[in-house]
Amino acid sequence: MLDRIKSFANTEDKKRLLSNFMSLSILQGANYLLPLITFPYLVRVLGVEYFGLLAFASATIAYFNIITDYGFNIAATRKISIQRTHKEKVSEIFSSVITIKLVLMLLSFLLLSLLVFSFDKFSKHWEIYFFTFGSVLGQMLFPVWFFQGMERMKYITYLNIFSRLVFTIAIFIFVRKQSDYFMVPILNSLGMLLAGYWSFKIVKRNFGISFSWQKKETLLYYLKDANQVFTTNVAISFYTTSTTFILGFFTSDTIVGYYAGAEKIIQAFKGLMTPVFQTIYPYISKQFSISKENWSIFLKKMVLYTGVITGFLSLLIFTFSKPLVDIILGNQYHNSIIIMQLLSFTVFMIGLSTTYVVLGFYAAAQQKIVMRFTVVISIFHIMIALIMIPLFQEIGASITVLFTETMITLVCFIQFNSPMRFRG
Repeated sequence: MLDRIKSFANTEDKKRLLSNFMSLSILQGANYLLPLITFPYLVRVLGVEYFGLLAFASATIAYFNIITDYGFNIAATRKISIQRTHKEKVSEIFSSVITIKLVLMLLSFLLLSLLVFSFDKFSKHWEIYFFTFGSVLGQMLFPVWFFQGMERMKYITYLNIFSRLVFTIAIFIFVRKQSDYFMVPILNSLGMLLAGYWSFKIVKRNFGISFSWQKKETLLYYLKDANQVFTTNVAISFYTTSTTFILGFFTSDTIVGYYAGAEKIIQAFKGLMTPVFQTIYPYISKQFSISKENWSIFLKKMVLYTGVITGFLSLLIFTFSKPLVDIILGNQYHNSIIIMQLLSFTVFMIGLSTTYVVLGFYAAAQQKIVMRFTVVISIFHIMIALIMIPLFQEIGASITVLFTETMITLVCFIQFNSPMRFRG
């Protein structure tokens, strides 16, 4: 697959693409290895109920991560990838995005405080939600979008591995029994905060980019530029994060634990294609304006390769769901097997839809198309989830997610192959 990518690039681009791909592949390897060490340990030490509680808290805080990100991981990446040779412009983008994310983070904290102290569901374990919120601050400080836009993914690799390594070691030191459950979000947040702090130092030292306050008009421009991606991200959260959130509202922490355990394993398989998408996106965004014909041919080949790889992974997960659950989660998660079998097919669906959305619509600056159909499908997802989850609990949640991901993939295929929409 990488050979096909490099055929579109000159010598300098080939070297950068290969370096970025290797960096992100190493990062993805660490993302598998380190959780593989802590995940089985945590699900056994915490038990299904407390693992479910932490999963519900993470699903809640995920909304505030979406608010704070505001689509900049796509919009700002594209801006910087185009302007990266103009230092003054890059500095403007960096400062504007950080300022907006800071304001949104503070707003998110106020909304969380209102939520926690207004409902018994949250106030019972109020400290867990605030500890988990530390990840929002860490995400705000860590400019993944900057390193991606500059096509210097090695920094993302170094910092992420560092934060995960700190978290992994600390888990075995500080989480020894079930009552230590509150330490998990604390340690995770600390790792992300450290990564965010060092990323700021790297941006200034290695790229010569310093933060500076920007005019109101400039901030509004970048806020408006990312609003369609933000709307899309909110819509996407309705059929991803919201599923766990709704499940937690209508069932128990134990039921959420069964679902979250299976979903964690599925997420690991979904992430196998992440290095490829992250490597190609900044490059293909820039190349779209050069040759739309080559871009279209390349994208269709990527859809084929992604479909074959993720299709094989889906069959593999479905076939070996029971041994995977027994080995990774343990005997107490027997209810997670059927969930994992149902969700296994989403690996194939998400692989295809991500290829169309990220390398297709987003690279071609056609965010509005994605925003429209994801909003509509997400509304249907919420309606179906509110019926299926109270009736069938975790099974209903799994069926709903599979149905929604299938619909998203079909719509992506139809939209991309409709009369030419990509006019730059």
